[in-house]
Amino acid sequence: MKSAFARLLTVFAVLFTLSGCYVYDPYPYGAPPPGPSKFERAWNAAMGAMQDQGVQVGGSDRSTGVIDGRRGGINVKTRVLTQADGSVRVEFNMSGATSEDPSLPDRISRSYDARMGRY
Repeated sequence: MKSAFARLLTVFAVLFTLSGCYVYDPYPYGAPPPGPSKFERAWNAAMGAMQDQGVQVGGSDRSTGVIDGRRGGINVKTRVLTQADGSVRVEFNMSGATSEDPSLPDRISRSYDARMGRY
């Protein structure tokens, strides 16, 4: 009788300890929120680079990717273009009295690269 009672007690002890074990479902982590698109990053960096170098933005049209600005007698036209392969190309074009500040295109380009995380 003692061995049957001991076995029954062992079975209950094992079942009791197993009932406390529960495996929780993994926490449903979602994907991180998407960041800005390549175009948005390039657009914001181009706009900021122009402002960094004292170019007064006179007009901008995000749908066509064109930003027009002026610094002194220099007209600055920036184009942000999405290419067929999904990459983004940015062009800075100067016209007018470029001899007033011949290094302006280089400075805008460096500001743009810095804002894009390139050094």
